[in-house]
Amino acid sequence: MSRLWDKGAPLDERVLRYTAGEDYALDDRLVQYDVRASIAHAEMLNAQGLLSLDDLDAIRDGLRVLAEQHAQGKWHVELADEDGQTALERRLTERIGAAGARIHLGRSRNDQVLTAIRLYLREAIDDLESGALEVAEALDELGVREAATLLPGYTHMQQAMPSSVPLWAGGFAAELRDDVEGLHGAARRISLSPLGSAAGYGTPGLAIDREATRATLGFAAVQEPVTAVQLSRGKGEAQVLFEITLLMQDLSRLAADVLLFSTREFGFLSLPEAFTTGSSIMPQKKNPDVFELIRGRAATALGCLSEVLAVCAKLPSGYNRDLQLVKFPLFRAIDLALETLAILPPAIAAMHFNREAIRLDPAIDAAEQANRLAVREGIPFREAYRRVAAKLRD
Repeated sequence: MSRLWDKGAPLDERVLRYTAGEDYALDDRLVQYDVRASIAHAEMLNAQGLLSLDDLDAIRDGLRVLAEQHAQGKWHVELADEDGQTALERRLTERIGAAGARIHLGRSRNDQVLTAIRLYLREAIDDLESGALEVAEALDELGVREAATLLPGYTHMQQAMPSSVPLWAGGFAAELRDDVEGLHGAARRISLSPLGSAAGYGTPGLAIDREATRATLGFAAVQEPVTAVQLSRGKGEAQVLFEITLLMQDLSRLAADVLLFSTREFGFLSLPEAFTTGSSIMPQKKNPDVFELIRGRAATALGCLSEVLAVCAKLPSGYNRDLQLVKFPLFRAIDLALETLAILPPAIAAMHFNREAIRLDPAIDAAEQANRLAVREGIPFREAYRRVAAKLRD
């Protein structure tokens, strides 16, 4: 099977397997975005007089059929293809003939795959934002349901000041909404159109219209100069992963509280059997595995971010094959974040706080007493603090 760079010489199968790695399988999720970008590119070539109308119609129709068949599971990117770009162009050429081979004029796999990734990331960010907002709303509803439930607020793992379920849940909800703002901000770097930069140095001798493909695909601006495109690779991905890491850390801290509150010693919180698992040896166990894994997967998100940063850190300018390795940690972190966000709303909806088990330290109002004393007697807060502390010691 020939690939886009094939010059007729045979390729050692071991080289193909090593260089393609898992990349060909990862490209399956980019097929629909590659189709959109390829159609936009073909329309631009036609408008520039570089592709006939008949070829454009054949390419557009052929790509749409291939996209539909791929969505139906009728074909997948194969190892022999090496990557999704080869898989799509090969099948297109088999379907419509020589017109399919004309679509690569004025582009490279480098700008092709990066365009598909950025189109994919736009939708992934929207999904992450929606998921985070749903968790925040579930926490808001928990606060309403448990409006009268008091909780101790902790500092240094000791009861410190009075709190409540609305305050506890509301704090996490606010931070999740802040994470949504962070994700929204991360979209800036992926809003630039790389299409037409080709292998990083443009398309000498071809009058292509990068603005036309930008507008068709809905990017905010064309990325200029063309040499900036390959230098930018990994930065937008890392920024998305950074925001995912912050999001997962917030969810990890929420999970840590849930795990602590649901222990026998605390007993503040009950989890239904539908959201717990059992022990193979201890019949009485109800294990909060969901929340333990949420707590642990923050480490996975951080690992994905570190991997992407490390891959790109010391690359020289221009395209380097190392950049292919960014896909796996990027996709992995997005998938685990979306899965975590999906399971939390029903899990939060099933939570129940046991008010009778929640005991507040009798001295938990000490800070309030010091505040009131300072105001009532007109003394410095530090003096009021010492008086209240002395009274508690006695």
